[in-house]
Amino acid sequence: MPPSEYRSLSLWHDTAGDDLTPRPPLTGDTDVDVAIIGAGYTGLWTAYHLAVADPGLRIVVIDKEIAGFGASGRNGGWCSALFPTSLKRMAVDRGRDGAVRMQRMLNETVPQVGRIAAAEGIDCHFDQGGSLSVARNAAQLERIRAHVADYAAWGFGEDDHRLLDAAGVHEIAAVDGALGGSWTPHCAAIHPARLVRGLARAVERRGVRIHEQTAATDVHSRHVATRHGTIRAEHVVLATEGYTATVAGRRRSLAPVYSLMTATAPLSDEVWAQIGLHDRATFADNRHLVIYGQRTRDGRIAFGGRGAPYHYASKVAPAYDRDERVHATLRRVLVDLFPVLRDVEFTHSWGGNLGVPRDWYPAVRHDRRTGLAFAGGYVGDGVATSALAGRTLAAMIREDDPDDLGSLPWAGRTSRSWEPEPLRWLGVNAVTALMSAADRSERRSGRPSRAAAAFWSAVGQ
Repeated sequence: MPPSEYRSLSLWHDTAGDDLTPRPPLTGDTDVDVAIIGAGYTGLWTAYHLAVADPGLRIVVIDKEIAGFGASGRNGGWCSALFPTSLKRMAVDRGRDGAVRMQRMLNETVPQVGRIAAAEGIDCHFDQGGSLSVARNAAQLERIRAHVADYAAWGFGEDDHRLLDAAGVHEIAAVDGALGGSWTPHCAAIHPARLVRGLARAVERRGVRIHEQTAATDVHSRHVATRHGTIRAEHVVLATEGYTATVAGRRRSLAPVYSLMTATAPLSDEVWAQIGLHDRATFADNRHLVIYGQRTRDGRIAFGGRGAPYHYASKVAPAYDRDERVHATLRRVLVDLFPVLRDVEFTHSWGGNLGVPRDWYPAVRHDRRTGLAFAGGYVGDGVATSALAGRTLAAMIREDDPDDLGSLPWAGRTSRSWEPEPLRWLGVNAVTALMSAADRSERRSGRPSRAAAAFWSAVGQ
């Protein structure tokens, strides 16, 4: 794929300030200490923390395409402390203290990403303006109140999650029909492709080798086969997230679920005066079928959401990145949130796949006996989470863990596999249909959907 086609992947690739020319592929067999498959956030953060801790380590990162080709370069740009697994579910594994510690580590990771980016000269447009969740019907408001109360019960106060009335919402963003909402400071808006491309350059400065357009054809204990040569390594890290199902023998590990995005042209100062978002707070409403948006540094709104179908047998294909039905819905939802956008131009539409484990529970693990390591399953909440995962994997690989990251609830665990087809296809798409129906019901009645509540309870949320 030529650089011009990589630029067309998303708004973020188009404005990354990088020509996206692929690095040379692997050129033969090689021996290293650590081989990392996947040049996205997880792989590059792992390489970064390993190289910083031990500059003598021989580390190689390979990617089938280019650094940041996948979700790391295409996401909504929320560097947030969101985690797809509830505190209650984490406490089952590691107790109340473990669950709270995990959340506090995620909270701390958000500004840490900004500090490292600044120290490495990565201009990823990091602005920690927090995140706004808006209620536009009574059911959403009830969930937001319960959400804030639940955090309070775990010891997180108004400095972490603050309940807002309608006026409080409008001080941040003039969302049409807002009844109330909540705000958390634990989120920054970023330019995701600038972050991942900058991380690639940062690890290269520390001696890490990156080989692009080098696909792993076979992954086993202490070796990775590619058509360009074999990598022999003491440790092999699988950092493939939404592409994990394409790795031999791992089709049922993570379901690749598509999330699509759209972006406006840069908006005028007059329009922004009516919208708000002056501190670049990220925003969403509290519907079940997730939506997410941000104000970009160049004055656009980048907006995305779920709703695209899961494809049979966990198939991943470029054609699935664009779905005009879903993109039209996203444009309509954004205008519904901010009617002032009714006549604006939309310049970019794109999408990509994210990794969903069977129990919605991300994992970080390393088997010292085989040397195999994995981190992922972020369910779309992977920008800051992957930074903590990379730091944790580096500690596990080096057997040097002064912060006791290996005791966090997600460390060392494995989710059960997804069902075989056609059950997987039926189940994942049924959940999407259920959430869409629940949102329609709640808009009409204002009453919480019992079916959606039962589903989230069943998966431990």
